[in-house]
Amino acid sequence: MRPGHRIDDRFDTRRADGVPMRPLACERCAAEVLVRKSSRQQTSVQWNARATAACAEREAAGRTGVAFEGCRSLRDTIREAAVAGRIEIVDERSATAAHQEPGHRG
Repeated sequence: MRPGHRIDDRFDTRRADGVPMRPLACERCAAEVLVRKSSRQQTSVQWNARATAACAEREAAGRTGVAFEGCRSLRDTIREAAVAGRIEIVDERSATAAHQEPGHRG
């Protein structure tokens, strides 16, 4: 471990709108992280020590000394899970609920 680098193994799945983060495993290396899609454009990912150690792209970046800017394989897994409905997109859930409220004209 690098000096000054701390691995945080805590998971905080609480969210103000009641939509928690969900576990999702990368299809490439099976690193399991917590994920929450607030919108199609915004994704929150929470890594733990086990996922950090398992991520093939993170490991490759560490070996080459290149800064790790995110895992493309995990990003693809998250996108596919959102499209398939395995993880919900909060903005879309909110829009659907608003259209179902009595008196709503949309």
